[in-house]
Amino acid sequence: MLFNTKLLHGKSTQGFESGQTLPSISQVSAFRYESMDDLEKVFDHKKMGYAYTRIGNPTLGAFEQRISELEGGVGAISCSSGMAAISSAILAVCESGDEIIAGSGLYGGTIALLHDLEKLGIHTVYADELTGDTVRNLINERTRMVFAELISNPSLKVIPVAEVAEAAHEASVPLFVDSTTATPYIAGPLKLGADVVIHSTSKYLNGGGNSIGGIIVDGGKFKWDFIKHTALAEYRKYGPMAFSVRLRTDIWENLGGCMAPANAFLSYIGTDTLGIRMERICENADRLAKALDEIPGIEVNYLTLPQHPYHRFVDSQLSGSEAS
Repeated sequence: MLFNTKLLHGKSTQGFESGQTLPSISQVSAFRYESMDDLEKVFDHKKMGYAYTRIGNPTLGAFEQRISELEGGVGAISCSSGMAAISSAILAVCESGDEIIAGSGLYGGTIALLHDLEKLGIHTVYADELTGDTVRNLINERTRMVFAELISNPSLKVIPVAEVAEAAHEASVPLFVDSTTATPYIAGPLKLGADVVIHSTSKYLNGGGNSIGGIIVDGGKFKWDFIKHTALAEYRKYGPMAFSVRLRTDIWENLGGCMAPANAFLSYIGTDTLGIRMERICENADRLAKALDEIPGIEVNYLTLPQHPYHRFVDSQLSGSEAS
């Protein structure tokens, strides 16, 4: 299936009870079981099911499955905001004394978060230009992840995902990519080599400006070094899924940053039109940028302009998805 067909007819649209075409809004805090035994097993993650919305909810699950399918991941976890998603993802991997290598063109809220994490002993080293070579030069024995925005907000810097991922993987370090600005319609970070993709769903994924949210998608292919990544050592039996399992059953559950069921529903239905919206958004922005570029005295910063310093990435990793 191509992009728009997958949105409407992919696996994430199947299996709703009673043949419904959209997920129900499970606007509840808790779920009942016939016995305390069953409830306890679900609560302790020893049996499939839902016990309490903070640790799982079918509406959240439907939205998670949809975005995971679009990104080509093995699973996703939805959060109360984009910042909750970023903080949960980092804290699932990093402990006091660990370091993060980050691109310099980050969203201001992310920079503020990384500053706060310094107080917990998690240090960030910034690279003005995040490339394979800069990653190799900055990695040391304390580095636990490389974090970057695929298209930075608002400076429009673009990282060469495959190149940065290769350099990080040489040192057994994962690449986490915030792809909010790109969306799955414009780029597929996991296919390019990234290990985890994060979105603020409040922006393009939702599209209606009616709910805050975030989501983390695990590619499920990174080979975790449990000697290096001691935060995940307890989950070594899960292998490549160690990050997802720790994230869902520990960090996400205990910090309490789950997405609200109503927001998950609004984000799910908003995503129906993602392909059509992104196609029109990009077309309009391109036409406007080219028109403004012809006016003397106006300097335009847009990726499709040939003179833009990151224009080369438009075709190589921002070519978009074919709609059907």
